[in-house]
Amino acid sequence: MSSELISKKELLDATGISYGQLYRWKRKQLIPEEWFIRKSAFTGQETFFPRELVLTRIDKILNMKDELSLDDLAEKLTGGSVDLEMRRSDFISRNLISDVVIQTWMSKDEADHIYSFDQMLYLYTIEVMLQSGDMSVSEGATLLTVLQEHFSKFKGNPCDMIFIRRMGISSFMLVASGAELYFDNGVKVVSRLSMSGQAEQLKGKLA
Repeated sequence: MSSELISKKELLDATGISYGQLYRWKRKQLIPEEWFIRKSAFTGQETFFPRELVLTRIDKILNMKDELSLDDLAEKLTGGSVDLEMRRSDFISRNLISDVVIQTWMSKDEADHIYSFDQMLYLYTIEVMLQSGDMSVSEGATLLTVLQEHFSKFKGNPCDMIFIRRMGISSFMLVASGAELYFDNGVKVVSRLSMSGQAEQLKGKLA
C-alpha cells in the first residue's frame, strides 16, 4: 500500500515548498505531527506522509497563506471542527447523503436529533462507499458497526478503512494510515479509504 504514502522528497518536489516551510508549518500545527510517519527505507529511516491528506492540506495552505497569517490559517484548518454538532434536519439539508442513507439509518430520529461530527462522518463515509458502487446497503450496516465500535480507538490519529472480499464474503477493518497490509491471493481489496481524508472533506462541506 505504499501508493497511499508520499516521501518527504517527493512531497517537496511535487508542491515546490521548501524543507523550512514544511517544518515551520508543522510547528504552527498546520500539518499535524502524526502525519510525519517514520519508516524504514533502503536508504535508512525516511519520513513519509499520507499522500491524499498532505497534498490537499498544502494546496489549501498555499491558496490561503497570502490572505491569512499562519496562526489564523491554523485556526481555520484545524480549530474546533471535530466538536461540530448538527441537528438531523440541518444535516440532511446539506444534501451530503442520499435518501437511501436517510431512510436506512436516520428514519427513526426526530428532526431536532443532534448528531456529533463522528456520527455524521460515519454516514458520510457510507454514502461515499455506496456512490462508488463498491458496497451494497447491507454491507453498509456492517461498515457502520465497525466505525461505531472502533473509530474512536484511534483518538484522532489518522486511520484508513479497508474493505475486502473473500469468496463473496465482505469484511471491513480500520488500520493506522500508512500501515502495510498483506493478504493471501484469495482476498480482494475492494477499497482503501482515508478516514482522515473523509473528515477533512466533511469539515469543508459543513463549514
